[in-house]
Order: sequence, then C-alpha cells, then structure tokens
Amino acid sequence: MAMIEFKGVSFRQPNGIMALRDINLQIEAGEMVSIVGGNGAGKTTLLKHLNGLLKPTTGSVKVFGRETREMSVAQLSRRIGLVFQNSDHQLFSDTAEAEVLFGLKNFGFGEQEAKRRADEVFRYFGLEGLRGRAPLTLSGGEKKRLCIAAVMAWDPDVLVLDEPTVGQDYTSKNRILETVRKLVSDGKTVIIVSHDLEFLWPLNPRTIVMSEGRILADGEPQSIFLQAELLSSAGLKQPQLVSIAGLFGVQKPFGNVNEALKWFVER
Repeated sequence: MAMIEFKGVSFRQPNGIMALRDINLQIEAGEMVSIVGGNGAGKTTLLKHLNGLLKPTTGSVKVFGRETREMSVAQLSRRIGLVFQNSDHQLFSDTAEAEVLFGLKNFGFGEQEAKRRADEVFRYFGLEGLRGRAPLTLSGGEKKRLCIAAVMAWDPDVLVLDEPTVGQDYTSKNRILETVRKLVSDGKTVIIVSHDLEFLWPLNPRTIVMSEGRILADGEPQSIFLQAELLSSAGLKQPQLVSIAGLFGVQKPFGNVNEALKWFVER
C-alpha cells in the first residue's frame, strides 16, 4: 500500500475553475519527489489535499491507508509536515527555540521530551548558535532551516517543502540541498514543490510535471529534464547544466558544476 495515493482526483474551486483534473499518483515511503510546473499548474492545490486543507471534488486522496475526508487537519499535520514558501508566514515566536518548542507542545509532547527534541534538531540543522535569536532577524537561509527544523522536531512521516529556494542565495540553496539529502538518507519521505529545476537537478528526485491541473509526466529527471519541449509546455526551462551539455554534444548531462568544469578543463 502506497503511503500517499491520489485516485481520479479533480478539484473545482468555488469560482468554478478546475484546479486539478483526474490526478492519479502514488508516493511510497522513503521517496524523494519533486512536483514542478509554472504558475497555475495546480501544485499548491495538490499540496493542500495532502494536509486536508482541501478535499477532492471527485476521486479520493488516501494518506497512510485512510481517506483524508476521515481525518482532521491536525491529524494529517502531525504526520505530514509542511514548510511554507514564505518563511515569514510560518515564523511568529519571540525566539528560535520557542518556535521549535511551540509545535512540540501543541502536539502534546511533555516538557522534557520537547526539550530533548529541540536540542536534537538544533544540532541536526546546525542552528545551535541561533536559539535565542528572534526568528525574523535571521537571514533568509537561516529562517528556512529553522522552519524545517521546527517541523521535523515532531518527526512527521513526510516533509513537504513548498518552493524552498525562493528568495535564497546560492549558499543558502546549497545548505537546503544538503539538508534534503541528509533527510532522505535518514529515511524520510520528502516532497519538493518547485519551479527551480537548477536546484532539483543535483538532487535527482522522481519528478512530476504539472500543467493546468494535470500531470504531464512522471519519472526520472534524467529523462524528463532532457525534454525541452515538454518543459516548455509546462512553463519551465531546462537546467543550465542540461542545456549546456546539449549545446556541446555531451551525451550524459553534467550532474553538477564541478563535473562541467572538469569536462571543459580536460577538453
């Protein structure tokens, strides 16, 4: 049984617009999955079906074998942790430590257990020196890592990142990339919603392409990212490492910048 299953899911907005059209999708435990597409593709609407904020107009969404219609938002949030696109919309406590402790206390963890878990995630995400800082005074990259840490403190089965690289510089993007790799290597299921294919390419996640509420493709990025016409139809551009490899007739696209530099140096 899949951890997450969409079966024939369509969703009509109150204004009559069909935001999702016949979505069939399964996500297994431990997978890293990216959902890509331009604005209006239906990515965020699909996300809201995962945590119960939206229920399908037709079809069914099952999480851990149960229909989301049978579960509350609180029940789903305990097992599916969502990190918002805009960190400022998620952070509200006076200190970074209080931010992490809030979710733990809200889910019923005792004081000692909450403190232990907080200590653990501050170490895991390299945020120990920021515990007493006001979250809104942190850098963009630090805010994003704090949001991820606050969610991961209660150990959800699935971590969902909504456009994690928006507003992030190169260094911060790399920190997030390494964080995702570490979580997946530790067995977490990670779903990344993004239009930043440059960020996704080195991660090599299973990739789902959406456009106008439909799934256009679902497979390995090595195949999907090579299809410039498919990406263009979804309002996306090939990662530069892929397009550069194509320009120079390199059969296997460069996996990262270092591979590309090595190839050019050896020419």
